[in-house]
Formats: sequence, C-alpha cells, structure tokens
Amino acid sequence: MNQTGLTGETLLELRQVSKSYGDLHALSQVDLTVPTGQWLSIVGPSGSGKTTLMNIVGAMDKATSGTVLLDGVELSQLRPKDLTTIRRDTVGLIFQKFHLIPHLNAVENVMVAQYYHSMPDEAEALAALTRVGLAGRASHRPAQLSGGEQQRVCIARALINYPKLILADEPTGNLDAANELIVLDLFHSLHAEGTTLIVVTHDPEVARQGQREIALDHGKVVSEVRHG
Repeated sequence: MNQTGLTGETLLELRQVSKSYGDLHALSQVDLTVPTGQWLSIVGPSGSGKTTLMNIVGAMDKATSGTVLLDGVELSQLRPKDLTTIRRDTVGLIFQKFHLIPHLNAVENVMVAQYYHSMPDEAEALAALTRVGLAGRASHRPAQLSGGEQQRVCIARALINYPKLILADEPTGNLDAANELIVLDLFHSLHAEGTTLIVVTHDPEVARQGQREIALDHGKVVSEVRHG
C-alpha cells in the first residue's frame, strides 16, 4: 500500500479542463494529476471554481472542454448511464449539507447507497456505522442526531461501496471543533488505508491535514504547497 500518496499510480488526471456557463468561466484550462492514495486539499475564495471542479471530478457535471480521466476512464465520452456507474462504483461523496432522508433512520440512510450498487445489506451498513462510531445510533432518524453524527452517517454512506476516491465538499463546515476532530480522524484512517481523498475547505487547519494543497482563484490553479 502506498502510504505517502505521492508516488502511486495516477487515479485522476485533468488536462486543460474548462467549464463555462454562458459568459461565466467557472474553470479555465485546469491541469491536475492526483496519484492513488493521496490526500489533496482544495482551497480558494467563494466563486473560485472549487465546487465546479468537484462536480466534474465526481461525474456530476461535464467539462466544456479538456480531458478528465478518472481511474483510466475518460468522463467526457460517457453517456449519463455510464456516469452514474462511475459515481456508484468509484466515487464516495460527502457534502457540507448532509442530504440524509428525513424519514429513514441512520442504517437505512446508509443502505440507500447500496440500492444503486448491489443488494442492500443491513449487516454491512451496520458495520459501516460501527466504523464511524455510530453503532448505537443506527435506529435514530436524522432529526434525532447531532450535526456531527449526521456527517458521520454521510461518511458511512460514502464508504459502503468501497470507493477508490472520496470527494468531500466542506465536510466540517457545519461542525463544532470536537466533531471536526472526529471527522478528520476518520479521514486520516481512510488515508492510511490507501483511500484517495479530495477535500474542499475554507478552513486552513483542515487544508493542512492533506499532503498537498492547491488554491483556485477565478477558475485557475494559482498555487500549490506540500504538507508533511
């Protein structure tokens, strides 16, 4: 297993990727390579293109031009059905807004992800909740969980299909300091196991947890630093 994430095979490569919405240029000729097992932090002001980049990498949107290779697959050439397969099999998504289904309990919310991948397996979903420290909250609905607990349900849901890449968009943005540490500890555990992480954040301390940090501004990569 590559623990450094700096010399592994390439999992993600963007070549001259641009994205426009009419006259708005959200991304402009972005080049980016992410090796398997790396933890990459993405920072930048609001409107810099961070979420657009995440949506393209996560197969939720398509670039206007350029090439996006994820696990050897060129995303721009895929049909919507095939993009759904990529999102299901390769990517785990974690959002600032938790997107949990209110009438389902924690284990059922985790099992939702399995419906699109394989047969739902309650024991497997419970194991995922146990991994994030929520075995005792499996029967609770989102309204009965704290913000930190809801985020950990989201992490369990993202992990249930064993993705190669975790994309996290402001995963600690709605959390207090104690729950932020819990979530970051989970990310460190995943990274140590070889999972590739891309984390968008406004928090400099969260950004420093990654091995590598890039800054976007006006749709372009304007700086890069290495940590550790």
